[in-house]
Formats: sequence, C-alpha cells, structure tokens
Amino acid sequence: MPGHFEPLPGGGAAVALDDVEISIIRSLAVQLLELIGPGPAEDVQGDPLAELFAEGPSEPPSDPVLRRLFPDAYGDPQKAPEVGEAEEQRAYSAEFRRYTENDLRAGKRENALAVIRALDALASAATGEGGAVLKLSTEESRRWLGALNDLRLAIGSRLDIVAEEDTDLLYRLPDEDPRKPMVMAYLWLGGLQETLVSTLMP
Repeated sequence: MPGHFEPLPGGGAAVALDDVEISIIRSLAVQLLELIGPGPAEDVQGDPLAELFAEGPSEPPSDPVLRRLFPDAYGDPQKAPEVGEAEEQRAYSAEFRRYTENDLRAGKRENALAVIRALDALASAATGEGGAVLKLSTEESRRWLGALNDLRLAIGSRLDIVAEEDTDLLYRLPDEDPRKPMVMAYLWLGGLQETLVSTLMP
C-alpha cells in the first residue's frame, strides 16, 4: 500500500488514505484497544487520589503480545546468569511494574483512541471518492507514532519477529502463506511509522 506521511507547514503531518487503508488501521487500533483492556475500576475513576495510589499488576502478562508491549524493566529473569540475580531482577521488575503499568496502559489506550477518533472524523468528512487526506497536529502525530509502534510490536509478536533478520525472511514468504496479509500490514505500518518520524524531526 503506498501512502506516506508528509510534513505540514507549521508542524504536524498529513497522509492520503483510501477507504481500505482507513478500515485496516482502524480495525487494528480497535483490536489493540481490546487487548490493552479497560481503564481503572469505577470506584477509582474520578478520584485523583485513589488513581494516584492505585497499584498495577506485579506479574508480567501471560499474553505474548502484552509481554512485548509491557516488558520487564530489569531484563529477562529467564536469561539471568545466576539464580540470585534472576530473583533480584524479578523483584525489581515486579515493583517497577506495580507502579508504572497502569500509566503505561493508559497512555497506549489514549494513543489507540486518538487513531480511532481521527479516522472516524476522516471517514465522516470524506467526499465519497474512495479516500481522504488525514491531517494531524504535532501532538496528534506523536500519539499516532506511539500507536503505530504498538501495532507493529503486536503484529511482530504474532509473527515471532525478534531480530532484524526475522524481518528479512518476511519478504520471501510465498503469497499462499497464511501469514502474508499480516506481514503486508506489518511492513506497511513500518513505512508509515518511518515517514511520520521524519515529519517530527527538526
């Protein structure tokens, strides 16, 4: 899929998207939102003090995609060379996760919502010619950049991409491979992400 971000005068970015592209990005953002999950419980929402002291989980998520989105802060205890070091890393990571994961989830949730809202506004303003030009402010561009990064991490996790050489193999997949559509989305989002980064550079 072509389409790439270009800088706007005065800041921000713009990209032309057709109806299929809009639908794909929106669908992926909704799936990401569902994976991240809802915000704080009702008894915490609206109470700034309760939200401030609300503790998150101390254990890493069981879903491999969520583990990629919310990795341990102090290395991988499974790869620690000594038992004592592994236990220490696990304890530090659990403590860090307890006090940061809720905020991280909220930020990722807001980024995904920003993408969905922008695409919904774009679809409603479309002229019916099969697409429209999405224009983002600098702040919206940063939110989109975060969401695109999360989407690529999520898809990359499903495709078992852990190193650059894994990406090289994707280009050689035959068309009949069931992973091909996901690979195409992964590579396309990478292009969008790269061009969006360039619009934010001074």
